[in-house]
Amino acid sequence: MILEMKVPSPGESITEVEIAEWLVQDGDYVEKDQAIAEVDSDKATLELPAEESGTITLKAEEGDAVEVGQVVCLIDTSAAKPEGSSEVSQTETKEETPKKVVVEATKTAETKTYATGTASPAAKKILAEKGIEANTVTGTGKDGRVTKDDAVNAVPSMGTPTGGNRGTSHHKMSMLRRKVAERLVEAKNTTAMLTTFNEVNMTPIFELRKKYKEDFKAKHGVGLGFMSFFTLACVRALELYPAVNSMIDGKQMLSYDFVDVSIAVSGPKGLMVPVIRNAENLSFRGVEAEVKRLALRARDGQITVDEMTGGTFTISNGGVFGSMLSTPIINPPQSGILGMHNIIERPIAVNGNVEIHPMMYVALSYDHRIIDGKESVGFLVAVKEALESPEELLMGGNIKKALEL
Repeated sequence: MILEMKVPSPGESITEVEIAEWLVQDGDYVEKDQAIAEVDSDKATLELPAEESGTITLKAEEGDAVEVGQVVCLIDTSAAKPEGSSEVSQTETKEETPKKVVVEATKTAETKTYATGTASPAAKKILAEKGIEANTVTGTGKDGRVTKDDAVNAVPSMGTPTGGNRGTSHHKMSMLRRKVAERLVEAKNTTAMLTTFNEVNMTPIFELRKKYKEDFKAKHGVGLGFMSFFTLACVRALELYPAVNSMIDGKQMLSYDFVDVSIAVSGPKGLMVPVIRNAENLSFRGVEAEVKRLALRARDGQITVDEMTGGTFTISNGGVFGSMLSTPIINPPQSGILGMHNIIERPIAVNGNVEIHPMMYVALSYDHRIIDGKESVGFLVAVKEALESPEELLMGGNIKKALEL
């Protein structure tokens, strides 16, 4: 029996996907539920599992855009599984890799235009004084040896290409990456985006984490990170400044009485923004557990469209990559995004004295069409206040109860 495998709908409003990569070859025997392809939509990368076991015939090429419901492969379910097929597959894979490396190495060697011979001691001295590498000089001596005369006549490149690798390559952007690019340009072109900055003294959070993180992890199985503090600080600030938890809907301003926080995480296919639903109802444990769950699913390429749909406010942590300061771009149709950055010990004035504290710059980019300067600055100050006084403003004065210890 020949089974036609069609592209399933990855989510509402998605009508087309792109074959990012076939994980099997034409004519391979596949098992039921085996991942046979990765497909990109404009919201996520998903795996396509085989619906039945059998021999597969591919009907689409990598990079093809295919409509939802279109046949992309055929599976002959009557075909018998070849004996030792998995072992052959592994052997072929192991043999192919070194061959590819050898070919690429050969090409690299063929493109080199200068001799690779050594330089004489006298030539080395002259070249060193000129600041010229010996392997950039064409030697006229035996076997390409760079002679004294070669060194005397050699001229520094002053920026002129000297035979180094100057190749270029083109790589097709995935549908997800193209959609992210479109949305970023859309945000810049269609919003009156402005960014305000502040700084946070992270000492109180450092002290809390140092004292309670081991008990917290032993009790709940997740670490006590920074995201729970920032998420709950944003929930509090959004309740104080509801305009930041709003968006433009035609000629109206749509406000939410709940907080769905989008968190920007890095996945194998690039930036993904899964959503923590109803963050206003979550405890520190609840936020940390949800952040871990979504981050792992994004890392493993298992995140779904539904998990990235919606969101009323976004938190982006560029600090994990070393960013000291940035202006995050709004995630449309949202109206605000908080940017976290790296933590650096800096001297600050405290009660007239200079002290060293771990400091973080924070940034709020917002849509000035519906959020005024007073509200944006007030929101960021409220976040700063909560982070610098977490026991009072985020924990209700009872740390152990807030951390459920």
